[in-house]
This record gives sequence, structure tokens and C-alpha cells, in this order.
Amino acid sequence: MEVFFELIGDAESLRTVCEQLSKEPVLGFDTETTELDPYLGELRLVQFSTGKRSVIIDIRRFGSDPRANRDLEPLRELIESERTVKVAHNSKFDAKWVRHHLGCEVGGIFDSYLASQLIAAGESDRRHSLADVVQFFIGTELDKTQQVSDWSADELSQLQLEYAARDAAILVPLYTQLKERLEADGLTRVAELEFNAVMPVTDMELTGFYLDAARWRENIEAIRQERDRVADELQEMLSAGVSQSSLFGRPEINLDSQAQVHDALSNLGIPVPESTRASVLEPLAEEHPPVAKLLEYRGLQKSLTSFGENFLEFIHPKTGRVHSDFRQIGAPTGRFSCSNPNLQQIPHETAYRRCFHAGAGKTLIVADYSQIELRILAEFSGDTNFIGAFQSGVDFHAAAAAQVFNVRAEDVSPDQRSFAKRLNFGVVYGLGAARFAAMTGLSQAEAEGTLRKYFATYPDLDGYLRKSGDSALRTRLARTASGRLLKLRYDENDRAAAGAARRFATNMPIQGTSADILKRALRLIHDELRGTSGKLVNIVHDEIVLECDEADSTSVSEKLKTAMVSAAREFVKAVPIDVDVAISPDWTK
Repeated sequence: MEVFFELIGDAESLRTVCEQLSKEPVLGFDTETTELDPYLGELRLVQFSTGKRSVIIDIRRFGSDPRANRDLEPLRELIESERTVKVAHNSKFDAKWVRHHLGCEVGGIFDSYLASQLIAAGESDRRHSLADVVQFFIGTELDKTQQVSDWSADELSQLQLEYAARDAAILVPLYTQLKERLEADGLTRVAELEFNAVMPVTDMELTGFYLDAARWRENIEAIRQERDRVADELQEMLSAGVSQSSLFGRPEINLDSQAQVHDALSNLGIPVPESTRASVLEPLAEEHPPVAKLLEYRGLQKSLTSFGENFLEFIHPKTGRVHSDFRQIGAPTGRFSCSNPNLQQIPHETAYRRCFHAGAGKTLIVADYSQIELRILAEFSGDTNFIGAFQSGVDFHAAAAAQVFNVRAEDVSPDQRSFAKRLNFGVVYGLGAARFAAMTGLSQAEAEGTLRKYFATYPDLDGYLRKSGDSALRTRLARTASGRLLKLRYDENDRAAAGAARRFATNMPIQGTSADILKRALRLIHDELRGTSGKLVNIVHDEIVLECDEADSTSVSEKLKTAMVSAAREFVKAVPIDVDVAISPDWTK
């Protein structure tokens, strides 16, 4: 692909070219940087293209502090313009660099990476790099060899400049193909939702979340001591099931060896299957104390492995914070995934969460949707009793327990409420009698009876779930309220695979709509926080964490709650929305 470009490195040429480009409806937009981390590298080039005309701006020629350089104001205005669509691939990367080094947002984002993911609709073998997407949609092969070249050189080569111009130019014909496909597949609304979430996620990653290393190490040591205590107790319990003897005291086994643990449990007369996975052992724990102790040990050992000293390596040397990578479409349902580190998997225990706190003079605001997936399910099912339970304002889990156990709501015990809570959330995930029996220790017949009683209370819910599953298997499609699409792929002759596909497709509109709501909330919050001290620092599925000045905590928390309720109201009309908000110095409630 032959490409022609202009290299811009002075204020007058920049002003002229930006004025011309601002009249274009669509521009390819890209950047080249000297590092992957905007805190450690330099924003070297910014590229725009109409598809026929490409412009490369060499940021280095505008001085060592581009953020303070007023000559770059025309560039900032062009980047921020909502009128001109900026087509970028994985736009979060480019947005982070211009946000940090130029001090501006990217307006009018069209992200070809996110668009490709939406169109793939859960197809796991599709790849979404720029080269792969260009090849798939327009049949052009991109040469990416210059991507890893030295972008810090004083003078960039002709090959580097052509590469930079070409990547921006190819985005315009790619945009045409992707836009047509999004419209044809009914994905326009969800695409807009995803594109509008890019800047909130960008700012959240740049801000980072403060992790107190001293507190973290205190927690590690406490867990290590508890792990050693539990390990000693477990060794004592299992010693009677170890055949070999020892001249130096009780026999010891490798607690991390499934084979040795299995043999010891079997020798104690515990009916352990070949596998000693947690899901297999959990039903045996209540009746057999060694099994319960083994699960406790494994939980502590996993904590030390996943959340030990190595976690502190993610604290950034320049900011003192962790800057995780949040992927917007981390799952086919549209849920985020997170890595380096995964803040979505931090245990809920206070000992862990208190390690994440606000900076000096600041506080955290922690807000989460109350039972949002159940409320979405009530909305979708149209079940009068289900909706009425939320409209009445009573404790929904207690109300369900009252129906299942045939007692008054005020007489529901904590154990009964816990039982009903598992049942309520299990229904969202297509819970069957066999799985429910395994979760609760009920017999198959008891589990079936409980589910019958539950669905007798909510008959339209039962009908909705059946109809939703039948439709998904018939059409092999499922959608969220925003139009997000999932294409089912399974062997229809494999009953287990068909059953799993049915459960997934029934849950996908519920969990996916929850993800839609969160992303809409992020944009509304982002807009509301302008001009305030509030900053996004973390998200976990239905939870949002902000940091702000202590003096602003009341006003910012009100903005947060209003935005979250407004976002949910766009998708859930008949069922009340409840958001729990807490102001706290650390990530606890």
C-alpha cells in the first residue's frame, strides 16, 4: 500500500494543517511512542489521515514539555473535537499518551479493535490485532516490522515514517467496513457505549490505585502464620490416614500433593473421588472436619501465592500506585477483565482491601449496585411477583426465603436467608437441581422440590428463562439490552454441550446488561467529574471506586450515585434501582 505524507514540526504548519483536518468528518488517528508506559516514555509522533492525505506531527520538535507548549493547542483542539470522528485501533493506548503528554482527551472515538470484538460476538478463534482486522475486513496485508523499531532516534527513517502514515491511512477504509457491519448486525448502540467508555477507562488507568506496601506485608505475614497453624492442624488430622511411620514423630505428607492428600483422606474412611478439586470436596466438608480443614489450608495457600510479596512489584516507581490494564470486552458478555495486577480478584476481606486507600487529604467513595443482575432479570421476565418484591422495598433474599421455607419474612433465619441468596443468584446462572443439590447438601429430590416451589412463586420468571433458553438454542444468538451479540457455537448432538450453551445464553443477557449499565455509568460519571477533584481508581463488575478531596466527598458521592442510577434507568424501567455508597479512607465499607 503506497502512502504519501507530510511531516509537521513547526507551529505555523501545525496550525494550518489542523484547521484543514478539522473540516474532515473522519480521520484515521494513531501515535508512535518510545515506550509502552506513558510515565516512562516519550510521545514521539501523532498521525492523522483522511485515507488519501496523511499528516505526521513530530512532537519532539515542539520541545521537551509538550503538555505546556501552547503551539500545540491546535493539535489538542483537533484531538478533542467531537465533530471529527477519530478512528483508532485499541484507542485506549493512544488516548493514554495524549492525555498524559498533551493534557487532552480524545473526542469522537471509533475504536476498530472494540468494533472487531463486538462483530466477532464471542468467536474465540478470531484475532483482533490491527493486521488481523485489516486482513479480515478489507483483505490487505499490513507490514508491522517497524512497530518495534527505535522511535527515540533523533532522526526517524523513511521506513518508520511510511509505516506510521500507513497505519493511520488504513484506518479510514477499515472504518467504512466496520461501520457497515456494526449497523447490519444491530450493534450500533453497544458500539457507541463501548467507544464512550474509552476515556473513563483511560483516566482510571493513568490515575492508578494507591497500594500501601507496609499494610500489604503485614497482611502477608498474618496469612503466613495462619497458613502454618492450619497446616499443622491438618497434618495432625491426616496423620492417622498415613500408612508409613516415622522415627522422628508423626508422619508428614505433602499437603500440596493431590495424590498424597487423596490417599490420606481415603485411609480415614472419607469417600473422596479421584479428584480433590474444591467443587468436589465442598459437599463433604460439613460432615468431615479434615476436608473442611483442607479447604481452609488451600484457601490460605492460594492467597499467599496470588497475593503475596510479588503483588508489590506492580507498584509503579514514579507514581507509587498500581496501574492495572482493564480490557473493556474481557468476556463475551461484555464484562471487563483486568491484569497486571488483577484488581477484580482482590479478596473481599478487610485485611486485603484496607491496603488500598486514598492519598493524603483525600478519601475513597465506594459505590455498588444492589442486586443489579436480579433486578435486570425481574425487568426482563416481567414477573409481577418478582418485580413487586423489589418495589416493596423488603429484603429480597428474605422474601424469597419466606416463600421457600413457608415462614413469615420477619421469622427468616440468617441460614435461611443465605440459602435463598444462593438460590436467587443461582437462578441467574441457570442453576439446575443437580448443581443446587451439590451446593447445599440437599438430595436431588429435595433440590427439585425447592426449585419447583421457587418458580411457583415466580411463574413468569420460569417462563422467561425457558423461552430465553429455547430461543437461544433455536437461533444460536443471545443479546443484551444494548444489542451486544453472542453467537453460540456447540455440537447439537452433544447434550452436555447443548446444556452448557443454553445456560450461558440464558445468563448472557443478564450479566451482559449489567456490564452495559456499568459502562454507561462510567461515561456519565466521567462527564460529571469534570471540574471536581474526583477521579476513577477502580471498577469491579458492579462496583465503582472514586478518589477525591475529603472536602468534596459529599458532593462527589452524590454525583456518583446519581450517575449510576441514571445509567441503570436507561435499561431497567419497571424495577427500582438501588446503589449503596460509602465514604471511607480505604477500600472498605
